[in-house]
Amino acid sequence: AAPRPAHGCGSGALLGRFGVLLQALLALCAFSTLMLKRFKEPKAERRPWRIWFYDTSKQAIGALFIHFANVFLSDLTEEDPCSLYLINFILDATLGMLLIWLGVKVVSWIVQHKNYTYLVFGEYGDPPQAAAWIGQCILYLLIMVFEKTVISLVLLIPGWTKLQQILLGYIPNPQLELVLVMFVVPFIVNAIMFWVVDSLIMRKYKQKDTLDISGSTETPRARRTEESQVLLSPDMDFDQSESDQDISVLQGTSQKMKQPSYQVVI
Repeated sequence: AAPRPAHGCGSGALLGRFGVLLQALLALCAFSTLMLKRFKEPKAERRPWRIWFYDTSKQAIGALFIHFANVFLSDLTEEDPCSLYLINFILDATLGMLLIWLGVKVVSWIVQHKNYTYLVFGEYGDPPQAAAWIGQCILYLLIMVFEKTVISLVLLIPGWTKLQQILLGYIPNPQLELVLVMFVVPFIVNAIMFWVVDSLIMRKYKQKDTLDISGSTETPRARRTEESQVLLSPDMDFDQSESDQDISVLQGTSQKMKQPSYQVVI
């Protein structure tokens, strides 16, 4: 049988000049999805810029940790590092996503049960405190460490080599494989993960209701409802105006009847 042609990334390809350029481009494009998500949120629930930065920076720190952990683990063996990185990434996006969701739920329950207000994800105080953000970053990073530890243990299960050959064994060009592994697939998956995780760790904000002169609160939606009710009941307004006119006519007639008459006697 003819020898199989060489393929795959070489050792150190992930940290080469081209690999680093792809990683920087990936970080820029993936983080831009969080900007898009912010502008897609309803204006009434949109977070202030400072709160948005606190929320998204936690994800950025966690994503950087996972990324560099995957790069480190992929270069530990003599196998194709691109294939190993892709397998790590796929596991992070599937099983890892479930572990992150579970970790966020468990940590949120614990800090709320213990009344650690500033450690609740998305709560930073009023005004926002940097100390609360640092504490939440540490908690989120611990969740990432837990997730990556479980994924690393899963990778010890034999049989992943066959999956590597199925995923990327048919791509003869190492640079094309690097682009797929370090940019195309991670960008699509990271965009979805960032969107979902941001929804998990954010706290919904609502703009303050407007105050009328009498001091009662009235939301724009309530005002629109009242206006629509008025527009939908023209007959009532017409009947009311007719009744008002009838009352005024009757009052005028009664006043004329009660008005005394005077006679001039010469």
